[in-house]
Amino acid sequence: MALRPRVRRLISKHGNPIPRSLDSLVRQGEEAPLEKTGMASEQVESIWRATRKLYRGGMSPAVSLCLRRHGEIMLNRSIGFADPDSQRVMTPNTPVCLFSASKVVAAMMVHHLVEQGQLDLDDPVTRYLPQYGQNGKGRTTIRQLLTHQAGIPRPQEPVSPDILFRPQEIFDILCAAKPTTLNTQAYHAVTAGFIVGRIVEAVTGEDLNTTLDRVVRKPMGMKYFTFGGTGPERALDVSTGVPFKLVDLFLNHAVGGSIDEVVEVSNDDRFQDIIVPAGNLYATAEEASRFFQMLLNEGRYDGQQIFQPETVARALEPAYHRPRFDRSLMLPLNFSNGFMLGNRGMGMFGPGAPKAFGHLGFISIYCWADPQRDLSGALLTTGKGVIGPHLPSLFGLQHTINRHTRLR
Repeated sequence: MALRPRVRRLISKHGNPIPRSLDSLVRQGEEAPLEKTGMASEQVESIWRATRKLYRGGMSPAVSLCLRRHGEIMLNRSIGFADPDSQRVMTPNTPVCLFSASKVVAAMMVHHLVEQGQLDLDDPVTRYLPQYGQNGKGRTTIRQLLTHQAGIPRPQEPVSPDILFRPQEIFDILCAAKPTTLNTQAYHAVTAGFIVGRIVEAVTGEDLNTTLDRVVRKPMGMKYFTFGGTGPERALDVSTGVPFKLVDLFLNHAVGGSIDEVVEVSNDDRFQDIIVPAGNLYATAEEASRFFQMLLNEGRYDGQQIFQPETVARALEPAYHRPRFDRSLMLPLNFSNGFMLGNRGMGMFGPGAPKAFGHLGFISIYCWADPQRDLSGALLTTGKGVIGPHLPSLFGLQHTINRHTRLR
């Protein structure tokens, strides 16, 4: 059905100009021979056509997609501009902010400490951060932080997103907060991450990035995969989509800021100088896919045991037997100890992916693995639009990936 002229004008005004020919904006990284991936050329190209269709929707200035199957890179391509103003072309080697997909990386640092016998998920947070026990939070556990049941989904006082540049102030506010939804699932967009990061610091005596470097980034040979710490080579985020007051009200409720406010903070150079455990890990799509491939391999990558198999299994244990209605995002979700989990029907990682695990990032970033398809992947986008013509294309891309990668 054709869009009405007024809606088409709205989308055009708040979208990204798309050139007639896309070939000059496409970059391709290293891809394995198709026979190693178990894929036919037409299947891979069908997935890439669906990706180009997503880009043509005009809601994201840049898209980068890396998919691994049977442990081999079957597709590693990008399209668009990493910086629309300077028209710097996006490449597969351009780091992108993963936003909330950062949560799984911070969570795995906690699981590493469990593996080392340095903490337990059912330990009270106050064992490591005594000041957190104010106002009835003395029995809150680390597990509750990881499963979004800690009762602090957002600061109780109005704060602006630029409070992220003042992490000690955030920590003090969260320590003083009274839990509102304890033992009830309510997505903690940013808050729990700061407490998780402080726990890692308290146990190790080093900041989260130092632990990440030691445990994952250096052993796996990654250039980026770090909280902040990138330079001008990073992709910039852009506020797109059709503006609706209701959308901004919902985002303020769920993540504590409007799209424009979040984009302004993420593009600020100061965002590179701080650690936001729940929201500012930078990686290329290939690096994110590599991380999830390691988890799919039960913690093993390139001959190294990054995490023990039982550690990965513990991280993926469902918090509940079935999805629960989330009080923040207002939809049924299934979490594990740090991850979003797939569903049999239409879930976070497309249709028919009940064993998939990973995490979404603000707003259409997907990092995941699916053992039923022997697949790991990362779809990174820089457009931050909720409402727009990209939604059918996004669901279409998920469906195309899942359809072509089913194991026979």
